[in-house]
Formats: sequence, C-alpha cells, structure tokens
Amino acid sequence: MEKVCWPYFDPEYENMSTRMNPPRVSVDNISCRDFTLIKVDSVNKPGILLEVVQILTDLDLIITKAYISSDGGWFMDVFHVTDQQGHKITDNKTIDYIEKALGPNGHTKIGVKTRPGKIVGVHSIGDHTTVELIGRDRPGLLSEISAVLANLHFNVVAAEVWTHNRRVACVAYVNDNTTNRAVDDPNRLSVMEEQLKNILCVCEDDKEVGRTSFSMGFTHVDRRLHQMFFADRDYEGGGVTTEVDYPPSFKPKITVERCEEKGYSVISVRCKDRAKLMFDIVCTLTDMQYVVFHATVSSDAPYASQEYYIRHADGCTLDTEAEEDRVIKCLEAAIQRRVSEGLSLELCAKDRVGLLSEVTRILRENGLSVTRAGVTTVGEQAVNVFYVRDASGKPVNMKTIEALHKEVGHRIKLNVKKVPVSAKATEAKTSFFFGNLLERFFLA
Repeated sequence: MEKVCWPYFDPEYENMSTRMNPPRVSVDNISCRDFTLIKVDSVNKPGILLEVVQILTDLDLIITKAYISSDGGWFMDVFHVTDQQGHKITDNKTIDYIEKALGPNGHTKIGVKTRPGKIVGVHSIGDHTTVELIGRDRPGLLSEISAVLANLHFNVVAAEVWTHNRRVACVAYVNDNTTNRAVDDPNRLSVMEEQLKNILCVCEDDKEVGRTSFSMGFTHVDRRLHQMFFADRDYEGGGVTTEVDYPPSFKPKITVERCEEKGYSVISVRCKDRAKLMFDIVCTLTDMQYVVFHATVSSDAPYASQEYYIRHADGCTLDTEAEEDRVIKCLEAAIQRRVSEGLSLELCAKDRVGLLSEVTRILRENGLSVTRAGVTTVGEQAVNVFYVRDASGKPVNMKTIEALHKEVGHRIKLNVKKVPVSAKATEAKTSFFFGNLLERFFLA
C-alpha cells in the first residue's frame, strides 16, 4: 500500500491558516437532556486530539461519548460530557474557560515534549522545582523519598505517584522550605539527585535499577508519567502482574484489525469505564507516534467501548504481528496504571514543612503500601490522597484504619473511602487535583 504520510507543517503557514480559519468551539446545553455537547472545528495539526482531551479531563469532566474525525486538513469532534455528579456543565466560568482554551487564543502546551528516556529529572517552573523519579516499587519507598526531601529542606507543594508492574513513577513539585522559591543551586540539586538515586537503587538487581538524570523539558504531568513508564518498558512486565494487582474485571480487551479499503488500522478497546480513560489511550497512541484519524467513544456503564482508526506518523498501518502485539501491551499498561482498588485515604491539614514525610511515615509504620497518590497544596491547606493496601497485597484490616485515626488525632483530618469497582468520580476528584493547579503551573 502506498504510504500516506502526515503532512509537513510549516509554523508560519499553520499560524496563517489558524488566523484565516480560527477554531470554532460550541458548548451546547440545549440539544441533549442529560449531557453537555462540546463541539470543536479546527484546522488539523499533530497532537490536536490529545490537546482537546487533556483540557476536558483537567477540568474533571466525564466524557461519556465522543465522535472524532480528522481525515484531511480539518479536525472535527463532538464530546458528550457531564460533571462528576453526572450533571450538565452549567458553571459559566467553566464554560468560558473551555471556549477560551479550545478557541483561537488557546494557551495549552501539549506539543512541547521532554527529552525521551530521562528517568529522574530536576528543572524549575516558576516558584517550583520539578523532580521526576522512577524505579522498582517497595513498601515504604514514598516515605523514604519524602524524608530525604524534608531533610534537605525541600517542601513538597504537589506530587503525583503511580505504580504499575512493581514499578513506581513520581513527579513532584518542590521548593525551598524557607524562601518558598524554586531551587537552582546546582550543589543542592546534585545532593538531592544522589540521595534519591541511592534510595531507588536499594535492593535493585542489575536489570531493574532506579536511574537519575536531569530533564529540561516541560509537559503535562499525567502525560509525563505515561512517558516515564513507557520508557521504562513497564508494558513488558507480563508475568509480574498478579490478580491481586489487577483483577480480571479490570482486564482490558484490546483488538487490532485492518481497514484495507481506507488504509487504517482499527484499535478496539473494551474495559471497565473510569475517568480519564480516553486521555490515557490517546496519550499513549500519540507518544507511540500514531495519528488518530477517526474515533468513536461510548460508555455503557460500567463498561466503555472505544475505537480508533490510526496510522503511524510515517503513514503506515500496523503491518506486523509484533507491532500489533506491542500496541496492545502498551495500551493495556496505560489503562491499568491508573487503576486503584481497596481504600483511598484523604488527609487534610494545614500545610507545613515535613508534613508529607510525617504522613507517609505513619502509613508505613501501620503496614500500609501506597499504590497511587495525589498531593497538593491549596492556599495554606495541604490535601493528600493515598490509595493504599496491606503491604502483603491483601485488603486493609479496619483495625489498621482505627489505629491510623488514633495516631493522626485531631492534627490531620482523615477521610476513608472504599474505591468502587467503577471509580469515575473518585478518579476524577483525586487524581493530582490537577484542576486546582492548572492556573498555577500552566496558565501563568
């Protein structure tokens, strides 16, 4: 088959095309009784689908249906969305933001990538220094990382931690605990890097070491976590994952077929529905250099069905069984990285230096292992959400939770929730609290 390559985009020509044909964005609360319809018509460009999906998911909107078409020079899509409670989007500030962010003066930075393969990085964004880590997961690791940062006089303002296939990836925003400013002293950063590297390398074998390096890039935090795991080849951990980690009910069913008539490969995904599912799939396809030309997404609770018509960026379809198998494994890993079971612990307290270190130490001493975490600071209030299980992988004993309540006392407010089988609203609310940080880190 003749290759159909992604067109070359000259920046000046693209800017002129955008000025002549600015994106048209419609937020429609009239056409459907139960959903808000968001329609986007725009000049087509690489990464535009991920850009749009990222904006919607960062606002914690639930995408229940979507229709995508970007074959040729024009991009058209329709999203059926609700808020976390299943209601239409009626907040005027949210609607205004959607129209501005997706409109001709949109200010997202989806196309800016970090250098590939950088596993632990440190760079400064405004008043914060960003630290990236990846290595083998083990009980108490997050506590040790937090203790190192506290001992070196770094305050963790926000962080996101994922675990998958016995690996852990973390992106943390830190600053100096006395000046509340980013740290650019190379000596301090070098000491931090070395100590974190030592923690990650404890009990590692020769093949699975924790690595450190500097990263000068800038990208969306969830996308960066996917990139870090992908570079770490976590999708090859076939024999490592157990039913304790991911029960059969969460096992995605992914198939690859060929549409010979139009020259596409068709990726079909069926799995348990959850918030940010479409983002995780589109993010992975984009970073694997696949272009989505058409797509349909639908949610029939508790399951989701998604279908993507794709080609590689060089115009080729998935022509070998090995390539098809790799795409299936990578999408399966991307879907499962955000899956959490068991209990979520939401700990709220007045922000102070060493708080995260104290909280993670308490979790470790009570025999709890953190499978995912979202940490943020809003004003003077620190809000930390931890998905936990027993260190042996078993369900958490409620006596452990009672002991936890007694230990934190009145200093820290503790809310305990059982993660439901389909955790759409829970996932959206607790994953990094990104909506609260959007202006601080990305819209300045």
